[in-house]
Amino acid sequence: MNVLVATEKPFAAEAVEGIRRAVEQGGHTLSLLEKYTSKAQLLAAVADADALIVRSDKVDAEVIAAAPQLKIIVRAGAGYDNVDLAAASERGIVVENTPGQNSNAVAELVFGMLIQAMRNNYDGTTGRELRGKRIGTHAFGQVARQVARIAHGLGMTISTYSPYNLAEEFRCAGVEKAPTLDDLYANSDVVSIHIPFKPETEHLIGYELVSKMPKNGILVNTARKEVIDEAGLMQALEERPDLKYLSDLRPADAEEWEAKFGNRVFFTPKKMGAQTAEANINAGIAAARQIVSFFADGDQTFKVN
Repeated sequence: MNVLVATEKPFAAEAVEGIRRAVEQGGHTLSLLEKYTSKAQLLAAVADADALIVRSDKVDAEVIAAAPQLKIIVRAGAGYDNVDLAAASERGIVVENTPGQNSNAVAELVFGMLIQAMRNNYDGTTGRELRGKRIGTHAFGQVARQVARIAHGLGMTISTYSPYNLAEEFRCAGVEKAPTLDDLYANSDVVSIHIPFKPETEHLIGYELVSKMPKNGILVNTARKEVIDEAGLMQALEERPDLKYLSDLRPADAEEWEAKFGNRVFFTPKKMGAQTAEANINAGIAAARQIVSFFADGDQTFKVN
């Protein structure tokens, strides 16, 4: 089988070598399309692909239609809203993700941005410490669990809100469950967002929730841009000069935010959560191994469609 790795933002070289070893040891061939600059290049490359590994690359209905041999798509990472699940399912193509492989990298970014914000971007003024503060995780998936682990080490109290029955997971992680989403925001010095983008989460977080945060509250988003009601959040920041917003998802009008709020907002120049050598290697090799297992014995453990 021909396994295509199509990455506009390439994997680290070590990750590519690990992917190649896994694919070739499984008896398959590896093709690479790295740093492509047009959709036409992707459409041409998928024409003879039996399997496809992507990162944040958009795999829409047109891409799927251009790949008549395609049997499986693996998104190297947790989120998979860049893949058209309906179009894949219509063709009988399995779509998988690699949950947990990037989680530590994203969690570390949360605290990297937080410490910078608590120290006022190292501008020489007196900052604050994280120890003794309460951090709330909006959802309790793989990244949030890593956030909780790090927060414990920093002497923070951790609470979470999840619609799922995760009582044992909360107990093992030393996490308190917030009764409602409103309670989570109202009682957390920091809220770290870890919800996926789905119809029911679109623009979920805006004025009403953020305005409930305590004085000097900080909202951190390493999840998805679409879950934020940006107009509502901007209104909350305008009314509450003590609030801060840190995001790994740069708004389209980021310059307006930065001009209006200064160092109360921070946006990474591009999505950086999974941009570590270790996460690259973990997610890429996991994707390759999942494809090998799929062709070897039909394993669909991480199927999302």
